[in-house]
This record gives sequence, structure tokens and C-alpha cells, in this order.
Amino acid sequence: MSRRAVLDTSVLVAALRSSRGASYALLIALQQQRFVAVATPALFLEYEEVLKRRDQKLAHMLPAEDIDGLLFALTRHVEQVRIYYRWRPQLQDAGDEMILEAALNGRADSIVTHNLRHFRSVEGRFGLQVLSPSEFVKEVNT
Repeated sequence: MSRRAVLDTSVLVAALRSSRGASYALLIALQQQRFVAVATPALFLEYEEVLKRRDQKLAHMLPAEDIDGLLFALTRHVEQVRIYYRWRPQLQDAGDEMILEAALNGRADSIVTHNLRHFRSVEGRFGLQVLSPSEFVKEVNT
């Protein structure tokens, strides 16, 4: 059975900032179909909004058209999830709720994030693994 994961926006941010890190390796593993990524339309809109922020554009130095191209390419590798049930509130940061809802409604077994402490409280309650990009890459590449 293939691993199913939700990628937090922090993973995409890190992947665009460096092609040498685990976040970038995770996108390569996704392209190679080593796991299934799931996301809601709202999460995809967050990806776009964050990656196009002025501070992010200064860090990754990519024009908006390249970000659009990346997101379009990502749509070919990400399974769209519909929200049938809202689980809010579960987390201290309301901004993280859409990640959890995508994971639960998309039958994911993992949330991949750089903000591990934001999601640790849901691991036991919902049977999700909360992993860093490097931890997840090791699992999908073995």
C-alpha cells in the first residue's frame, strides 16, 4: 500500500529555497510516485499565496510565472481531497487546521512538516504520523 501524506506549506517553501535539502528530495520522490500526496483546494490556494509573497520571492528568486508552473505540475501528482467533515478546532494554530482536515479527509497516514510541534498533539488521537521532510524521505526511499 502506498504512503499517503499531506505536505505542509513549509515543505514547499523549503524546497524552493534549496535543491539540496530533504524538502526538495521529497518533491522528487513525489514525482517518482514513491508516495501519494493529498491536498484540498484551500491548501493549494495557501501554497500559491505563500509562495508568491514578497519575502518568499526574494528568497527563492522565482517569478510568479514559474511558481504557477510549479503548482500546475504539482496538480498532476497530488490527489485532490474534498472536505466532508470539519474537525475544527483541534490545534492551537487555526492556520494548521486545514492541514489536519486534508489529512483526515484524504485518508493520509502522515503529515510532513517543518513545524513538528504544531501537530504532535494529533498523532495519538488520529493515528497520523507527523514527520519532518528528512524522516519522510527516508521512509519512502527505503
